[in-house]
Amino acid sequence: MHPPVSRRTTTVTALVRAVTLTLLMACALVGLRADPAAAADGDVTWTVRTAANGYGDDRSSFSYAVNPGGRIKDAMVVANHGKKPLTLAVYAADGFTTGTGQLDLVTKDKKSVAVGSWVRADHATVVVRPGRSAEVPFQIAVPGNASPGDYVGGVLTSLRQSDDAQGINVDRRLGIRVKLRVSGELKPRLAVEDLRVDYTGTANPFGTGDATVTYTIHNTGNAILSARQTVFTTGPFGWWRTDAGTVPAPPELLPGEHWKVKVPVHGVTPGIRMTATVNLVPLLTDASGSTTSLKPVLVTAGTWTVPWSLLLLVVLLVTAAVGGVLLVRRGRARRTLREDARVRDAVAQALNSKKREVG
Repeated sequence: MHPPVSRRTTTVTALVRAVTLTLLMACALVGLRADPAAAADGDVTWTVRTAANGYGDDRSSFSYAVNPGGRIKDAMVVANHGKKPLTLAVYAADGFTTGTGQLDLVTKDKKSVAVGSWVRADHATVVVRPGRSAEVPFQIAVPGNASPGDYVGGVLTSLRQSDDAQGINVDRRLGIRVKLRVSGELKPRLAVEDLRVDYTGTANPFGTGDATVTYTIHNTGNAILSARQTVFTTGPFGWWRTDAGTVPAPPELLPGEHWKVKVPVHGVTPGIRMTATVNLVPLLTDASGSTTSLKPVLVTAGTWTVPWSLLLLVVLLVTAAVGGVLLVRRGRARRTLREDARVRDAVAQALNSKKREVG
């Protein structure tokens, strides 16, 4: 993944400043707010918003449905809230989902292959006077051989600043998301891959253990998808079902993207063999914002859940029981032998007495 700030760090202070700027720009890029995105650094402040035109008057981002080979013209408005003229670079970039689940855009030194290469601003730079706004027209040219499906990127304004004292170069970026849905057969599909379940038992022979279910969600289709997911475990024959509880939803995944999931399941009964089940319901959002639930994806994996402490207790109890039985039997055998010996002695004494009487 590529952070939105390119920098050369020579001191700890420089690193802290660069990270702070990165967080600021990431929030602006993903369009989390409905109001215009803003960037500020001392006396340099500017905002960007969508232009009011036939596509809408109050849009939080650019979104279009287009045919392969189609052309779109639109504009972004840049406002300078500072006290000096502001010169900004204007360009487009492809989008991707970060490890934290946020939408970001590749840096300028990375090659864009979709939206970032299809969008062209009328001018590579824009100069905005203090307290004024400027409209930045751009065009989108979708290739005639573009595959159907969803594409995400952004139109960016950029101010590159150097700070020799701090030893860093900072590319401050502020932009608006661009989403394209190219017409054709839409194939929304999610897959659950690399499903694994691990079990940790307890020393309490009558207690329950914990399971950890890990897997990867892979968007194998051509549409942006989110999902609703549930995870549970069962013992043999479906007994002793244990639900993981609420599993956080993954972020919207672009076609081809992956998202790793780790789910703890507490209170699992050790029933020799356990099966973990992941039920993933893909969610498709249309242009109007309506969400449709698609066919669930059901995947299972198993592991052993041998209750070793309970088995050890059983072995000890069985050993004690067998030992007790053996001791009882040996005691009875010894008593029998002693009784037989007394009988033999009594018979011998009786015979000897008779012999003496006869003699």
